[in-house]
Amino acid sequence: MAAIYPPLKLGPLQLDGCVALAPMSGVTDVVMRKIARRFGASMVVSEMVASHQLVYGDAEAQLRAEGSGIDPHIVQLAGCQPHWMAEAARLSEASGASVIDINMGCPAKKVIGGEAGSALMRDLDHATQLIQAVLDAVSIPVTVKMRLGWDDHNRNAPELAQRAEQAGVAAVTVHGRTRNQFYKGKADWAAIRAVTDAVSIPVIVNGDCLSLSDARDMLSQSGGQGVMIGRAATGQPWLAGFIAQGLAGSDHPRFPSVEERKEAALEHYEGLLSLYGHKMGIRHARKHLAGYAEHHANPLHFSDEERLRLLTSLDPAEVRHLLIALFETSAEKVAA
Repeated sequence: MAAIYPPLKLGPLQLDGCVALAPMSGVTDVVMRKIARRFGASMVVSEMVASHQLVYGDAEAQLRAEGSGIDPHIVQLAGCQPHWMAEAARLSEASGASVIDINMGCPAKKVIGGEAGSALMRDLDHATQLIQAVLDAVSIPVTVKMRLGWDDHNRNAPELAQRAEQAGVAAVTVHGRTRNQFYKGKADWAAIRAVTDAVSIPVIVNGDCLSLSDARDMLSQSGGQGVMIGRAATGQPWLAGFIAQGLAGSDHPRFPSVEERKEAALEHYEGLLSLYGHKMGIRHARKHLAGYAEHHANPLHFSDEERLRLLTSLDPAEVRHLLIALFETSAEKVAA
């Protein structure tokens, strides 16, 4: 009998499992999140939304924060000024958000250059003020996503998590790398145990989860209560749901059929064209199309030339035709 991990609870909000789809800029658009949630992801988080841009009414920020039809709707906000973070949190709650997630983990130079993301881990007093401002602004649960620390000399995630818990945060997510590691090396799941030992709120473990086996190892090594799937879900929006089944105790979690995966990929492509418009939608879709090709292309039946056309074609009809061909020639793969 497989080990059973109970569903996560974020304050008063009871989830139906313990596996999340990570917020990923340029990836976790509302279409992908809807598909992932339908396939069983316990929660799906928006792309990172710049707080001041959302308050100013920036169209791209509004698209990133979109969550129509998703329950629970979780908006991740980034920023370094308590005023803008609080205003963006209020606006998100008024627009239907169920949870606000605060980004204190993004390692991108553009983000830390603005003293946001993981740069906040260099000044825990300021980070705490920002957390408190968001908590004071809304009545819905607030969570925080962080890394192990800024670098190996400053692994202060346990202290930040303690401060967040004392302020009233409902859960924290910890990526098992420091900011200075970016995405190099292997995520250190065991290092996250220092965080789980330091707090009583749920700790969600993030970094390098590729399979159900990985998820079980992540929870075992960290002592965490949930896992978050990031880059591996690109081209596999059903992955978080599959892993959720396994962690809920299923000895034989069901992986979607090739037909179901094909229909989801087509839905995703069409949804992006509708969401962003033809020109921008085609460009936005390329990262997803590359993911579908990476996970499903059978080199014996889907040529390099077809893959190139799939990723570069400006003709939606051709892309649809190639997506159908990709899945109809796909070898069965299961992330066991």
